[in-house]
Amino acid sequence: MMGNRGVLHDDRRRIVRATQVKRWIACALEFRGRHRTVMTPRSYTELFFLDEATAFAAGHRPCAECRNADYKRFRALWGASFGAVASVDAIDEVLHGERLNGRRKRTSREEISTLPDGTYIIMDGAAVVVWGNELAAWTESGYARRFPRLKRGEVEVLTPPSIVAVFRAGYRPEVHPSLLR
Repeated sequence: MMGNRGVLHDDRRRIVRATQVKRWIACALEFRGRHRTVMTPRSYTELFFLDEATAFAAGHRPCAECRNADYKRFRALWGASFGAVASVDAIDEVLHGERLNGRRKRTSREEISTLPDGTYIIMDGAAVVVWGNELAAWTESGYARRFPRLKRGEVEVLTPPSIVAVFRAGYRPEVHPSLLR
């Protein structure tokens, strides 16, 4: 999964900002045979995610072009969650407000027993994903340590609240194969 937040690098391929735009999208790695040179000057900076659940936790939504079916499903479930199908600009505005607190990642707190699969939380200082009756620790190469999901308790949630609502409405994010073993 590849993410896009605008042009984050300079002509010498140094990261100079965390974001440039409010439209954070998650794209397919392959689409219609297109090929890109990573960090092309004056073009968007490619961000790579382990899977869709990770991209959602960062605050990205499906791309309307290369992931059109996922985008339409996400937007319809957004409407089911909030009472009306919103424009993509309205969705991006809400997500933008939920992603950052200044320059820091914005989090929320929720009861763990109510969290749907694919939601990322902080457990013992590490990012873990909720999946069924388990929690699995994120690593850059896949999900590692697994442990039983807590039955009750408030936890710090990394996935933005609106995306958690879309998960509750039925969107089940794609996950890395290491989670499905």
